[in-house]
Amino acid sequence: MKRSRSLIQKILMLEIVQALWVVFRHMFGKGVTFQYPHVKRALPDTHRGALALLRYDDGVERCVGCDLCEAACPSRCIKVVSEQIPGKPLVRYASEFYIDMTKCVFCGFCVEACPVNALGMTKLYEYSTENKRDLYFDKKKLYEIGEKYFADAKAYLVAHRQEQADETAKQYRYKFPFPVLTEKKE
Repeated sequence: MKRSRSLIQKILMLEIVQALWVVFRHMFGKGVTFQYPHVKRALPDTHRGALALLRYDDGVERCVGCDLCEAACPSRCIKVVSEQIPGKPLVRYASEFYIDMTKCVFCGFCVEACPVNALGMTKLYEYSTENKRDLYFDKKKLYEIGEKYFADAKAYLVAHRQEQADETAKQYRYKFPFPVLTEKKE
């Protein structure tokens, strides 16, 4: 019985017929391919694209030159040179800031390590070039990206709960089970 069934399957080539049936069934279905240059995907707020340096609302640079992003980077693609502001001994700023995007693994550790949220990930992923040296971003280029894609970078920080989005962040705030004393009154 098994032998005759196996022989019939071999003669009729049932596996090939089944495979052709799957092909014909999908041939007339709706396609799922994006026509990339013309149609672009809607990316979520948590997408890790190109890095950007951000400024405060009044235009002041957020980066304080603490070098924590450089220390947190697993691929060592960030270089920060910080200096003190003359006349203010404890106030620092980043005089130079470089990111080699060819080495970046887009892990987001640098954004998480920044204490003042000076770095943000944008939804920019189209920065291919013929020259590899064009992907070595300096401070000026990072601020240009930050100004152009500020909404994306802000949405990334809000999605990762590093910044507050006005009223929506109140529901995620941690509430202490007991009152916390900030100063001791005498």
